[in-house]
Amino acid sequence: MADTIAQTHTLQAPAPEDIRAAQADHPKLRDRDLAGRLGISEAQLVAASCGITATRIDAHPDRIMDAAQKLGEVMALTRNESCVHERVGTYENYHSGGHACMVLADEIDLRMFPSHWKHAFMVEKETDAGLRRSLQVFDAAGDAVHKIFLRDGSDLAAWDALRDDLPIGDQSQSLEVSDRQPPEAAKSDMSRVDVLRKEWARMTDTHQFMRLTSKLKMNRLGAYRIAGAPFVRALAPGAVGTALERLAKDGTEVMIFVGNRGCIQIHSGPIVQLRPMGPWQNVMDPRFNLHLRLDHVAEVWAVDKPTQRGNAMSLEAFDAQGGLIFQIFGIGKEGRDSRPAWRALVGSLPDAPAKEAV
Repeated sequence: MADTIAQTHTLQAPAPEDIRAAQADHPKLRDRDLAGRLGISEAQLVAASCGITATRIDAHPDRIMDAAQKLGEVMALTRNESCVHERVGTYENYHSGGHACMVLADEIDLRMFPSHWKHAFMVEKETDAGLRRSLQVFDAAGDAVHKIFLRDGSDLAAWDALRDDLPIGDQSQSLEVSDRQPPEAAKSDMSRVDVLRKEWARMTDTHQFMRLTSKLKMNRLGAYRIAGAPFVRALAPGAVGTALERLAKDGTEVMIFVGNRGCIQIHSGPIVQLRPMGPWQNVMDPRFNLHLRLDHVAEVWAVDKPTQRGNAMSLEAFDAQGGLIFQIFGIGKEGRDSRPAWRALVGSLPDAPAKEAV
């Protein structure tokens, strides 16, 4: 997802006390949904309760991840407009970095991009189930990047210690945010398709793909639209729901990537229980939940990339604006190689109608 420089300004937000009154009037409404009704960002809604239920804290991943690693078992949440990824586990094995940071644990597996971690809060909010404690991180536009929710088994003594350690000096209830940047539209260059295909065939690691498209002045979706077989195959939008149903039925282990500009969260393992509800398809497993708006899926691609350990097949879904919703890969670890089963599953999915193939 491309980074774009945005000019900072103050949205014409309601006064903090009016925001809090709206929350009191709609106690069952999610923060994200209430913020949308009020015409403000979610971060502005949370900031309105600073000094009451929220505390501003340092937003850098180094500080947030250091705190998270002290909390024991928690729930990690990363989302975009169309998909929510929730994983129960512990934060450990954190690796800092200037451009990207990582958490490489068995259950919580993250890739984080610090330039988008702009605002963060400790939140303690009363709910019907009791006091809900969380760390919440937002980008420059005030959209959620990553959230960490405490559970019954979390370390409350560590949380209490963090209340003294994490706060920053600015605890104001108003927040300046930037314009929200739309997803980058597909960028292709048919004059360089031969170079794209030649260099694609030479790849030895999936991470080389983004460097290749950048060098050719394209992006992910633009490259998929022109690469053709054997590199990509356009699938019907309904293939997403079919793939999830077959994964739940046959138990094939996969890696499911869901992200935004600031964070990518990865689930590795099977999915078991699906519960569709309206436009949402929901994975409701004990330690992994996924909530996907099937009606937001506009393009689906089966993508084949060569690596040193064999080809990596992915299923990738995009929305109507060209934004990446999620990716699914087979697991290729020694002793847990699900790639042949995953490749067969993807191969059985329906092609896009001819008029939809680009």
